[in-house]
Amino acid sequence: MASELCKTISVARLEKHKNLFLNYRNLHHFPLELLKDEGLQYLERLYMKRNSLTTLPENLAQKLPNLVELYLHSNNIVVVPEAIGSLVKLQCLDLSDNALEIVCPEIGRLRALRHLRLANNQLQFLPPDLGRSRELQYVYVDNNIHLKGLPSYLYNKVIGCSGCGAPIQVSEVKLLSFSSGQLTVFLPAEVKAIGTENDHVLPLQELAMRSLHHTYHSFLKDLNFLSPISLPRSLLELLHCPLGHCHRCSEPMFTIVYPKLFPLRETPMAGLHQGRTTVSFVAYCCSTQCLQTFDLLS
Repeated sequence: MASELCKTISVARLEKHKNLFLNYRNLHHFPLELLKDEGLQYLERLYMKRNSLTTLPENLAQKLPNLVELYLHSNNIVVVPEAIGSLVKLQCLDLSDNALEIVCPEIGRLRALRHLRLANNQLQFLPPDLGRSRELQYVYVDNNIHLKGLPSYLYNKVIGCSGCGAPIQVSEVKLLSFSSGQLTVFLPAEVKAIGTENDHVLPLQELAMRSLHHTYHSFLKDLNFLSPISLPRSLLELLHCPLGHCHRCSEPMFTIVYPKLFPLRETPMAGLHQGRTTVSFVAYCCSTQCLQTFDLLS
């Protein structure tokens, strides 16, 4: 089986194939042959359905830079590396029927992505920026039973969320949650604090992070002027990659969000789902002003 796999990949490399089918191969690890030397620079579509993969390589984008479609349906993937955000040409990503509990924020920053399939996983929340790109049009998260909140960016997309919104179970992962009436949703792990309409003053750390980010974008264009000595490594990494952007004004947010819930059943989309889901759209705002003025339907 190993020699046959190597031969298949070698032929694809030599003949510069654009499609490669590695379904039903009982793979437990991503084939090293795919990552050998320069990788497969011409490959556009990779099919690896129904294997036993648990993760993806960090150098995937470096070795397969021209991937347009990646099909990983029915594996055992628990973690998707941040490096997937470097697949700048990726238009279709299928991670259905895996073991995902968290989707890395970098997936929300794939600017060419049009189709995202995350059904039948174990997700409890989605990245705040998911759907911010206008290219993303189809998102399927059906049967993630503990997923109760969808970023408000997804409101005008084609979404599948049947079977979501079951009662939340106690999790080993300590996530902040937000409640409005009888609705409760988990928030992304990066969120350290939740603001309300009465919190008119931002925490000092958040103010500092926003000021540094603004300075970088407006004048310096290079975060190398900051060293780990001047800023803790965790905050330095966060400065490079905010946890999300305000759904009202697009201001970057780093440690605190002001969430607002819009039950799907109270929107015009309710009829499309016929009561099969109890999820809500979540607007992540940057301040009390944006929280008060954000309207999902406007």
